[in-house]
Amino acid sequence: MPALALLALVTAAPGPPGPEAAGRPKGSLIIVGGGSRPEAMMQRFVALAGGPGRARIAVLPMASSEAEASGAEIERELDSLGTDAFVFLVDRRQAQSPEAVRRLDSVTGIWFGGGDQVLLTAALAGTASLRALHQRFREGAVVGGTSAGAAVMSDSMITGNQTPSGDTTGYYGDEYPAIERRRIEVVPGLGFLPGTIVDQHFIRRERHNRLMSAVLERPRLIGVGIDESTALEVAPDGRWTVLGESEVMIYDARRARVAVLPGALVGAADLRVHLLPPGARYDPGSGRATIPMQ
Repeated sequence: MPALALLALVTAAPGPPGPEAAGRPKGSLIIVGGGSRPEAMMQRFVALAGGPGRARIAVLPMASSEAEASGAEIERELDSLGTDAFVFLVDRRQAQSPEAVRRLDSVTGIWFGGGDQVLLTAALAGTASLRALHQRFREGAVVGGTSAGAAVMSDSMITGNQTPSGDTTGYYGDEYPAIERRRIEVVPGLGFLPGTIVDQHFIRRERHNRLMSAVLERPRLIGVGIDESTALEVAPDGRWTVLGESEVMIYDARRARVAVLPGALVGAADLRVHLLPPGARYDPGSGRATIPMQ
């Protein structure tokens, strides 16, 4: 077969990643890329949860290999900002129980801690507790998370696994050495930010190849790379604002021409890339960004 016959061009139709405005959740998202969390960022999370003296926060630390200690640390941090926080540490069996669901009835905020995002989805995916968390979000609770707790926000989640495996022990080097199809493992996330793939520690750990590989294989999804000490705030109207100290990178292939080449190689034309500093805004429906000039 001629080489040209092996080339397939796929054009992804543009469209907003979330539901229509009438069906949007009333809650906001604060998605942190990992690293240190500036106090102003966490104060914003608390304000969206009702403010000091009113915010009641469920802390879900199941991503951590030391979940009890991690949960207690986050609880203390949030309580120091005037919240009534508690640790919601459950396994999959417990997450199905009516008792666990009742504990979530009055929360105005939800926080997912860092670690391994696969552990979080293993404990929560498809459970009664996750349905309760989504219900609280629809009713107005703010949902936040950092690192692994950021990755779980999207409905398509990067696990950190790749084929072949790379050097994932350090910040630099050949961790993600190629932009290819069938290389990055993507599985269902918890679905608070539909139509996206969220990546964390993004600029600090040079994860551009990883996210671009995932997006070009799934061009209807917006790639969202959030750096450390930085957050993406998603408002109830669906628009995004960058908070914190570094940047958020957006890969939007919805209008791109994506070439599926022989083997694992991939090409793209008219891929839209945005580098958004603090204060920048992005409308995922139109694909337009607004950047502060001073």
